[in-house]
Amino acid sequence: MKNELNPPASKQNIEKLEHTIGAELPEEYINFLMIHNGQNSDSEGLINVEELLSIERIIQEWKVWKELLDSGDFSGYESDPNKGIKNDWWNDKWIPITHDGGGNHYCIDLDPALGGSSGQIIRMWHDSEERELIAHSFKEWITKYINDLEKGQYVYSEDWGGIINKNDL
Repeated sequence: MKNELNPPASKQNIEKLEHTIGAELPEEYINFLMIHNGQNSDSEGLINVEELLSIERIIQEWKVWKELLDSGDFSGYESDPNKGIKNDWWNDKWIPITHDGGGNHYCIDLDPALGGSSGQIIRMWHDSEERELIAHSFKEWITKYINDLEKGQYVYSEDWGGIINKNDL
């Protein structure tokens, strides 16, 4: 899986992303993007068999959801979230940072409910009401993932097309 991570994002690309989503990203996530701007979109899944999105891919995925929201596709729908997450089906301040190819994402939540924290990482399913709090920050989330990788909790699976939690095999 070498050469699958993109080079650093430019400040201009980060500004474009923030302008598109109408919000400022957490500094820790900006710092991460300035090291690696996600992965090549034709690469195998890096985060539990999911694509780690580049700025370009974040914008693409975000726009798909934003168009659905603006067209009223989610009117009357609510999610069943963990504490600290709004019960929206989708919120335009949920910024997708991974994609599984089927419409599901890990998102940075920039609009948490009472008891949540801006920048928390949530799991957003396209066809399920569940909205799970994964980590209180991007740093906490990515640090746990890296630590679990180093401990051997994740392995490469050719069958699954990427790195997967060995308990899911």
